[in-house]
Amino acid sequence: MPADKPVNSAGLALPLAQGVRVLSESAGLVALYKPEGLRAHPNQSGSIDKGALLAAPYDLARECYTLPDRRDVFLLHRLDAPTSGLLLLCADAALAAKVRDLFARHMVRKTYEALVFGDAGRGKRTWRDRLRTEKGAGRTGARTSVGAGDMAETQVGVIRRGESRNGIPLSLLSLEPATGRTHQLRVQCASRHLPIVGDATYGNFPCNRKAAGELGIKRLCLHAAVLNLEVEHGGRKITFSAKCPTPDIFREAIA
Repeated sequence: MPADKPVNSAGLALPLAQGVRVLSESAGLVALYKPEGLRAHPNQSGSIDKGALLAAPYDLARECYTLPDRRDVFLLHRLDAPTSGLLLLCADAALAAKVRDLFARHMVRKTYEALVFGDAGRGKRTWRDRLRTEKGAGRTGARTSVGAGDMAETQVGVIRRGESRNGIPLSLLSLEPATGRTHQLRVQCASRHLPIVGDATYGNFPCNRKAAGELGIKRLCLHAAVLNLEVEHGGRKITFSAKCPTPDIFREAIA
């Protein structure tokens, strides 16, 4: 059942879906934790979707939820349903437009964490690939491949590496995308023989079955962990940072 929770001095209350929680709130921006498997918004305008972030009607054109008190709350960016982690909301339409523009121009610093099969080695590196996306292909509605297409760039760090208790090589990566291509992180990992654990589109399917059976991992192990931005609004500079803890299962998988 959703639970209303006031999150600011104006008394804004969000009908949070099960598992969603408020991480932080400042200067009109609200950071929420979205569990894996939950949609950022309903797929049908005006509907209330029990499988979406908030139990409230959503306007696809305006990209906002309408709360029971008739106030609008704008969704500032998205995560794919299988991905867990940070999502930003804002009730100020003017501020929302500015932050959305930052996301569109890739001026928001985002860091993801991914548990991958394989030994990623040591040190930081930059991945650059040209990615092409075909709409309407595959079970996800779109499929991305390496080759001719738009440039994708990601800064990569290795947080932890080792094996599971049953000898499955695993690495925990920090991924900071400088671009925002469809399925960018999943494709870049897979193309380097470091498929994300639980990836049902680009992953290693025999290893996924092994991880499900031996480690109990039955999700895509991709998580939006950190978000930082700066925006001018109301005559002042707003600096906003939010963090979402690494899922326990990511770290516990590596013995």
